[in-house]
Amino acid sequence: MTKLAKEAYKGNVKPIWCPGCGDFGVLTSLYMAMAELELDPKKVVVVSGIGCSGRLPAFVKDYGFHGVHGRALPIAQGVKLARPELTVIVVGGDGDGFGIGGGHLPHAARRNVDLTYIVLDNNTYGLTKGQTSPTSVVGYQTGSTPYGNVEEPLNPIALTLAHDASFVARGYSAQAKHMTELIMEAVQHRGFSFIQALSPCVTFNHRETFKFYASLVQPIPVEHDPTNKLKAFELAYNHEKVWLGVFYQVKKAPWDEKIEAVQHRAREKGPADLEKIVARFA
Repeated sequence: MTKLAKEAYKGNVKPIWCPGCGDFGVLTSLYMAMAELELDPKKVVVVSGIGCSGRLPAFVKDYGFHGVHGRALPIAQGVKLARPELTVIVVGGDGDGFGIGGGHLPHAARRNVDLTYIVLDNNTYGLTKGQTSPTSVVGYQTGSTPYGNVEEPLNPIALTLAHDASFVARGYSAQAKHMTELIMEAVQHRGFSFIQALSPCVTFNHRETFKFYASLVQPIPVEHDPTNKLKAFELAYNHEKVWLGVFYQVKKAPWDEKIEAVQHRAREKGPADLEKIVARFA
C-alpha cells in the first residue's frame, strides 16, 4: 500500500473535546502512527467504550465501533477472533477501562489477544463533569467527593503487569513523537499491548495538569531490560518520577493463533456425523 499522509486517516467528524484536552495529542499520535505503519484504513478497526475518549472512533477514517460502557474489550476480542487479519485498536478512559470495564482487562491480557489497548488516563470522570475515577489520588476533591477522595488509586502499569500482558507501556499526550513511537510498537507487537496514555483534563482536573507532569515525566532508563518483570514492577511503583516508555515486552503466542491451531486439529477429524451424535442421547 502507498504511504498516506496522516490527514488521510482523519474522519469526517471533527473532535469536539474541550480546547486543550490531552486527548487531542493522543489522537494526533494515532494518526501519525497509522501513517508511518502504512495501515490500510479498510483493515483497521477502532473500538471504544463510554467517556470522552469514547468519541474517538468517529474522528478516524477506518471502521469504528462505539460500544457500551466498559465493554470495549469484549467487543474488540470478538472482532479479532472473527477477523484475525484486521488491526484492532481499543481506546478508552480510566473510568471506562478500570471501573465498570475492569473485569474484562485481566482476561484480554492473559489470553494475549492480538490488539492494542490505549487508555487515555485523565484521573477523573470528565464526560460526567468531574467525579473521582479509579486512578484519582487520595484527597482529590470533586462534586461527589467535596471533602476529598478517600480511596487509593489503581496503578494501571502494575495492574496490567500482574495480569500478564505481554506489552506494557506509558506515554504522555504532550510528547507526540514518543507517543507515536509507542503506538507503532504496540500495533506491531503480536499479542495484547497496553498503553497508559497520560491525558490531562483541562476542565475538571486541576491537579494532574500539563504543568504538573512537566517536572515529573522521564524516559525509562536505556539500561532497563523490558523482559524483566520484577524491574518493570519497580519502575511502576517508583513515585518520585513518572516513567515513560516500554516497561515490559515478551513474545508469546497470541490468542487467535492458538484458536486457529485448535480449529485446524478439529478439521482434521473431518465433518461430524450428526446422526451418530443424536443417537448417543437416544
